[in-house]
Amino acid sequence: MSQDCCQPSVKTMILACSGGSNVGQLSNQAAIELTQEGFGKLSCLAGVGAHLSGFVQSARDIDQLVVIDGCEVGCAKGVLEHAEVPLRAYLVITDLGISKNKDMNLKRQEIDLVKQAVRGLPGHSDAASIGIESISGPAGAFCPWPPPISPLGTGACSPGCDCSSSNFGEPAPSGEPGPGTCNCR
Repeated sequence: MSQDCCQPSVKTMILACSGGSNVGQLSNQAAIELTQEGFGKLSCLAGVGAHLSGFVQSARDIDQLVVIDGCEVGCAKGVLEHAEVPLRAYLVITDLGISKNKDMNLKRQEIDLVKQAVRGLPGHSDAASIGIESISGPAGAFCPWPPPISPLGTGACSPGCDCSSSNFGEPAPSGEPGPGTCNCR
């Protein structure tokens, strides 16, 4: 039975918060879609939280572990810390500028933003292949480049990020940041 959930052939394991808010459900939906797209495989965070040996050992041994929390409460992070599983690639959805609420009607644009952020997490092999550079600031803020489309429909840096052009000293057209980096403040 553990073979069904904890496949050693999977290179990236995804553990997602599935909390009772929009961001908890965004975490889960993004993890489902990333699994369907072949990015990695969604695994059972509850199994890790219950200290079921197969789930805990798989999370410790996997090459790449992506953890998605909905908000700053950090339940998924807390589960891993309690089970003594090292935290590697980590994303908090509210750090992307998505507000936590009880509206369970998920928006396609927000799901796509979360998926883009996960694909661009530092140290993940997909980051370079899809043209995303990213860094984590001192507070762990996630800064993708190019900047994702904000919930308002305009290109913008993630909250806590300062996008700047590194286009060999040439300004980008119309004053917008060009190919470059996001520097977390």
